[in-house]
Amino acid sequence: MGIFRDSLDKATANTFTRPLPKSPQAQMRFLVRSIKGTRAAAETLGITQRTVERYLKGQIKTPRPGLAARLADEVRRRWQPRVRERAKRQAATVGGITIETRARFGYTAAPGTTDDARIRLITQHLPPDYAARLLDAHTAGATDQQLKDIAAEGLQEIYFKDRGRRAPGLQVAFTDIDYIELDF
Repeated sequence: MGIFRDSLDKATANTFTRPLPKSPQAQMRFLVRSIKGTRAAAETLGITQRTVERYLKGQIKTPRPGLAARLADEVRRRWQPRVRERAKRQAATVGGITIETRARFGYTAAPGTTDDARIRLITQHLPPDYAARLLDAHTAGATDQQLKDIAAEGLQEIYFKDRGRRAPGLQVAFTDIDYIELDF
């Protein structure tokens, strides 16, 4: 995974209306129900069908660390899909998306201006059209670099160019991301 993909997944997880199942037995029960079968759950997790059945019966209480991480990831990926889609649809049509980042921003502009890249802390709300592009690219399986390019274009137009009211011809480079958080 990349930093943008993880941040988008985290933002969608913040829209959940109910908490995720906590115990391994409850997580396994949910996974078996959502995938529709113990065999499919076992293949997804890379374990045997009998191990899945043992978790369901409560014979195994604590999974190995690797299995625990895979199980939690699979449950998180499948938890409340309609709530997740509704939040994405609203962000793409009405609400937009908020980006908070600390990264190095450099730019090229008219001659005589400073174009040295420097670290900036930026919190900026992007309108729904950029949110839609970002979420559609994420859904389509875009790379982290493609997601970063869409975010850079949005920040360039909204933050640096102030929606076209200043700095015509400015090109922003969005590099060296220290952290990024997305919210919608």
